[in-house]
Amino acid sequence: MILENIGHLSTFNSESGKVETASNTSLAIENGKIVENGGGEVIDCGGALITPGFVDPHTHPVFLDSREEEFAQKLAGVSYEEIAAQGGGIVASIIGVRNASKDELVERVFRRMDRFLKLGTTTVECKSGYGLDTESELKSLQVIHEVNNSHEIDMVPTFLGAHAFPTEFADDHDGYVDLLCKEMIPAVAEQGIAVFCDVFCENGYFDVEQSHRILETAKDHGITPRLHADEFEDSGAAELAAEVGAVSADHLMAVSEAGIKKLSENNVTATLLPGTTFFLGKDTYAPARTLMENNIDIALATDFNPGSCHIQSMPFIISLACIHLGLTVEESFAAATYFSAKALNLEDKVGSISIGRQADLIIWDIDRLMEIPYNVTDLAIKMVIKNGKAIDS
Repeated sequence: MILENIGHLSTFNSESGKVETASNTSLAIENGKIVENGGGEVIDCGGALITPGFVDPHTHPVFLDSREEEFAQKLAGVSYEEIAAQGGGIVASIIGVRNASKDELVERVFRRMDRFLKLGTTTVECKSGYGLDTESELKSLQVIHEVNNSHEIDMVPTFLGAHAFPTEFADDHDGYVDLLCKEMIPAVAEQGIAVFCDVFCENGYFDVEQSHRILETAKDHGITPRLHADEFEDSGAAELAAEVGAVSADHLMAVSEAGIKKLSENNVTATLLPGTTFFLGKDTYAPARTLMENNIDIALATDFNPGSCHIQSMPFIISLACIHLGLTVEESFAAATYFSAKALNLEDKVGSISIGRQADLIIWDIDRLMEIPYNVTDLAIKMVIKNGKAIDS
């Protein structure tokens, strides 16, 4: 395949450390990769912008039903605690996943991946975490695996058994941590699907000591740690991410100066989720500029989930990053492509355009990079190319 008549080709260059743009160029693709010379089908890009496909390194797509009723309740002033007391919130999602068949979940997740791909996301991290028992968590990971094998998009599986405490362990949190470490993580490792193990390390959820035990157990079983860190208040989770060698610490709206220092010293990527702050109607956005000033790599993600952030659009997240995180267009774009791939240890494969990289590309219906956040909700995508194959929109 040859893409010709490219008006502008924009990508992050890891050697220069900058987003670079080539004008009036062409691109060759062979066997799903970008090559120096190629042949076959010719696609006339009509002078359009070409970028890498987006990489979304933090999503929760394995749930049965959406929770739009709760959105309306929140708008009416009903608190999260009141919604949970009525059987809503994460409890509703847990019941749905536990009672659903694997085939039901596969069908739902497959359709969600269709939407991601249409929105330009070509690689997506996918967490379990709405089962919270051994059988349901393994089922969730199997769902991710089966959809990944049948869908064009690339899915990166993460085990998030430590998402919350299920109701049967409401009065025995340490008992649930025992279950995670002694039964669930060994079973996940034996299953062989999960690449990462995540923990919701936050006051009121899994504390630093519990999170440390879970993540070290995962490491002992060959599963790489990452974690939800300091979303609501400084809990010491950023420091924990550095201590356990996490590839990424996510959220960080309440990260401390000490946490920032540790992330910087240990080369932990900060994955920021401005969509969650926006969706919840809050103004506590993560301190992106401070993180960058401390030489911490910034990635962006949607945090797509049925409750606190029902957003799948990485272009919209880029807009939020420019408006609310104080990032430039180029910084936001790099955070949604190259550095989001780095948050998944995939920066040598996806997230940028260079010889030998996977041919995951977006042909835009716009001319310049700055038009992506400028258009905000206008889906200005002409075509997505995944592994060198043109995907029908």
